[in-house]
Formats: sequence, C-alpha cells, structure tokens
Amino acid sequence: MGGGLDRPSMDLAELAWLIPSLSFVAFFLIVLFGRFLPGQGAFVAILAIAAGFAMFWVVLGGFLGAECPDSFGQKTCTFNREWFTAGSVVLSWGIIIDPLTVVMLGLVTLVALMVQVYSLGYMHGESRFGWYFAVHALFVASMLALVLADNFLLLYVVWELVGVCSYLLIGFWYERRSAAEAAKKAFITTRIGDVGLLLGILLLFKEVGTFDMSTTFAAVSAGEIGEGTLTAAALLLFLGAMGKSAQFPFHVWLPDAMEGPTPVSALIHAATMVVAGVYLVARAFPIFEAAPDALIVVAAIGLITALMGATMALVVTDLKRILAYSTISHLGLMMLSLGAFGYTAAIFHHLAHGFSKALLFLGAGSVMHSMNNETDINKMGGLRRVMPITTLTFTVGALSLAGIPIFAGFWSKDEVLLAVLDHKNYLLAFALIAAFLSAMYMARALYVVFYGELKAENNHVHESPWVMLAPMAVLAVLAVIFGFVAIRITEAGGIGTFLFFNYPHGFEFNTGLGVGSIILAVGAFVLGWYIYMARRISLGPWKVRFAAAIRVVGNKYYLDDLYQWGVDRVVMAFSRFVALFDRVVINDKAVNGPGESVRRSGLNLRYHVTGRMYNYAMGMAVGAVAIAILWWVLTTST
Repeated sequence: MGGGLDRPSMDLAELAWLIPSLSFVAFFLIVLFGRFLPGQGAFVAILAIAAGFAMFWVVLGGFLGAECPDSFGQKTCTFNREWFTAGSVVLSWGIIIDPLTVVMLGLVTLVALMVQVYSLGYMHGESRFGWYFAVHALFVASMLALVLADNFLLLYVVWELVGVCSYLLIGFWYERRSAAEAAKKAFITTRIGDVGLLLGILLLFKEVGTFDMSTTFAAVSAGEIGEGTLTAAALLLFLGAMGKSAQFPFHVWLPDAMEGPTPVSALIHAATMVVAGVYLVARAFPIFEAAPDALIVVAAIGLITALMGATMALVVTDLKRILAYSTISHLGLMMLSLGAFGYTAAIFHHLAHGFSKALLFLGAGSVMHSMNNETDINKMGGLRRVMPITTLTFTVGALSLAGIPIFAGFWSKDEVLLAVLDHKNYLLAFALIAAFLSAMYMARALYVVFYGELKAENNHVHESPWVMLAPMAVLAVLAVIFGFVAIRITEAGGIGTFLFFNYPHGFEFNTGLGVGSIILAVGAFVLGWYIYMARRISLGPWKVRFAAAIRVVGNKYYLDDLYQWGVDRVVMAFSRFVALFDRVVINDKAVNGPGESVRRSGLNLRYHVTGRMYNYAMGMAVGAVAIAILWWVLTTST
C-alpha cells in the first residue's frame, strides 16, 4: 500500500476506485445479461455513472479533509498495491488523488451522466441500444481510470482502452462505409501518437527504474535526468497527447469522427477522448516544466492548431463539423496555455469548454433528431420558432464558448490570454485572433441555424422530448454559473488557490486585456449579425478576392490529400516492394530454395533406378573401370 496515508485517506482512495469500477461492472452486466433486462440494460449504465457522480462528491469532501503530503505545492494522496515483481522492478497498480484528479472526476462523471440520460431519447429505437450503453459505460470507466492512474504503465493501458472505445462508438453504425472509415481513421491516427507515448514512458522507465509518477517527478525535480533525455521524453509524451487531443498535424481524425452518434461526439469532445491529451500534459507538467524547449513546442503546436481549427470552422456548413473544428481550436488554446505555464488557466478553460461543448453537441443532436439527421446549416434557419428550449440552451453554449461576459468561457478564456501575456507575450496577437475567430464561427452557427426566417420545409420540426432537454438545461446552467463559482471557489479567491502548480494564486483580471477580448467577442457577434441577419455586409466580394485562401481552408489545408498521397504513393509502394522482396527473395529463395534444390536433385538421381539387372551390372562395371583408371593415374603420377 502507498505510504504516507492515514486510514481515512486510504478509505478515500479505495472509495475513489469504485467510481470507474461501477461502470466497468456495468459494461460486463449489459454485455452478458442485457438482452434479458428492460431497455437492454441501459439503466445499468446510467445508474453506474450516477452512483459515480454521487461518489465524486464524497471523494471531494474526503479529499478536502484528508491529511496527505504535498507534491509540487499541492496536497496529493496516493494509494497503490503491488502487482508483480520482475527482477528488481516492482510493478504496482494504484491511484492518485489531487486537485487535478478531483476536477476531472467531476467533469467526466457529470457530462457522462448527462449524455447517457440524453441518449435515452436520441438513441430510442436503435437495434443495438444495449450495446451502445455498454460501450458507453466502458468508455467512461476507461477515462475515469486514466484520471486516477498513479503510474505510467496503468495510464498507458487505460489510454489504449479509451482508444478502443472511441473506435467502437465512432463506428457504431458500421453498416455505413463512412462511419467504418472514420473509426479506422481515428484509431490509426491516434495510434501514431500512442507509439510516441509508449517510447516516452519507456525512456523515463530506463532513467528512473519505475513507472511510478510520483517517483519519476521527484527524480526530475532533483535533476537526476539529463536535460536532453528529459526534453526527448517530454516531446514523446506530447506526441501521444497530440494524437488524442487532435493537435496539428494529427487533427484530421476528429472531424470525420462526427460519423458516430451525436451523444458520442458530445462525450468525446467534452470529457473523454480528446481531453485525455490535455490531461496528460497537465499530469506530467513537472516533466514539461523542467524541459522548457518542450514547452515551446507545446505552445507552438497549440497556437497552430487553434488558428487552423478556427479558420476551418468558419467555412464548413456541417453543424457537427463546425463544433468539431471548434473543439480542435479550443484544445489548441489549452495547449498554448500549458506551453505558456498557464497550468490553472488551461484546466479552467478545459472545464468551461467541457460544459459548453457538451451542451452545443447535445443541441446539435436535438436539431438533428427533429430534422431527420440533417446537419447542413444552410437548410436550417429560424428554428427558434419551433425549438425554443433548444435555441435557448444552444445560445448559452455558443455565448460561453465565444467568450461573451458573463458566461463561463469568458473567464477561462481570459485566464488563457493572461497566461500568454505573462509568459509568451509575442504570441498574444495570434491568441487574440484565435479568440475573435472563435466568436465569429459561433455567431455564424447560431444565427444561421436558429435565427432568421423559418423555412417552409421546416414547419414540421418540433422540440425534442424532455429526456433530451433536461440534460441540456443542466449544462446550460453550468455554462452560466461555473465561471462565477470558479473565481469565487475559495475564500482566498479563485480556482487558482485550489488547482495550481508549485504555488497558489488568486484570480486575476487584466482590465486592458479583458476589455480588449470583450470588444473582439462582441464585435464578432455584431459583425455576424450584419452578415447573416441584417444582410448589410455581403461576403461575395470577399469570397472572390480571397478565393484561393478559402479554397485552401475549405479543403482542410490539403492535409487529408497529402496523407492520402503519402499512403498511396509511399506507403503502398513500399509495401508492394516489401511484398515482392518477401515473395521472391525470402519465400522463393531463402525458404523454398533449399527444399526445391533437394527435390530437383532427387528427381535427377532417380533416373539410375530402373529395376533392370543389366543396367546395374553395367553401372558396377563402369564404376570399377573408372576406379581402376583413377587408381592408375594417381599411382603413376606419384
């Protein structure tokens, strides 16, 4: 068992283990007995995550009252048991509970609960209803276990399990070729990053001799790992985070993942798959802090991703893909914040984004549910007249994500900008551009889909059932109040006094930066009103003037085409060469060659076996004469 824990702390850790365990059990119960249960066992998954959410509050209360040692300035409770010993290496499984773990447990359990309740309405009538909830439970359990993992080996195991679940859910409607291809694309693309993660873990293990995170971080803090090795390990870990969190150039899988059910998209974008990468960098922040060159890479990749995602969100017309590119952009902002030493700001924005993005995807699903799965925003418009509750909740999510005061996204986005100003001020202008574009594409989606005149062909559209609207209402409330809660969470003033790295700090508001970001966000919505509602600004001349740039962005910067060219012209060509070499050299020559030579020798030698005595007699006579001649030659020569 882990040291440094009193009995209450050990009870706390053991209780925390139940949170993912319940959903793991739910998965097996539904798979084995779902066909015998009402609703194919969907209620089992919902009860499991509801109990997990209830336990989160118990764990939070227990953590606040527990006596645990500090790690990098924060109270950190660890609990582990020995798994097995390999030589001098002791491998253990355990959990870590610190402020980062606690806030992630709250986000994942709450969003997962809302999404699963919502799915009762959205997935109603689906033939594989039970299987959907089973994999959903496994997905959530894997993410919760990832959050709790106290060593890199356990983290990698559940990290891969998260990837498997995303593959199953993205390709849930595998009968559609597009869904099957999207699932494969997500799985393969993220695997590339996972190879880097594994190499980084093994490099750290080689240097430290353990997979334990606390021991590894202590070794890093003590300077026991060389600077070059530490930078390499940090970059390899970040490679894994880039794959999961869809950072450039691995972002290409996330828009295609919209082929899965919309509630799955909400879960992936808000609380599981893509946020795992941000969590990994935050969890391993002691390594990144000690490798400043790696942090520069994190910031640069984050900024590129934020700008690329935002520009692509401005040109696509598929509602879900707009939200997908929005996720890519905001994940880039989180990485930029981490790269600028904005640890608290990144996680704060991660939480605010999680509530808002889950709300937006559920809102998109509500629209699709009422419009026969239509996603083209140009075929929508005026839906506020027939879907007032969906319109209200979607508007709240859009305003929050755009950074409009007083919503949660405004406070978290400004914290990110402040971190960039303090530590990477030469990138601030680009970060402000990303923030403006974020407000611009959200204004576009909001106005085009919900406002304006209702099209005649949409008169049949109706509001979604209460089982879908209730979770959206809960998330909308959080998108409004979470910012205020976060900046007033403690008497000392803000989330930074609870969740921080090395030292606590109260909430800060830079007046100049805050006013500037408000002007940009509100200005984007005003500009959007003139373009999409009042029609006083025409985009036609701009589309002509910047046709080349729009074509590049509309074609996703041709990265998908580049990758396809690489697969077709490089990978497949090399594969054909390897196949030819294997068949001609390895198989035909090295493996079959010796056997073939023996066979042919046998075929040639068998001609002397005739079954006729005179042939054998002649052979013996000729042999005797030959031997005699050979003997005579040898004796005369000597």
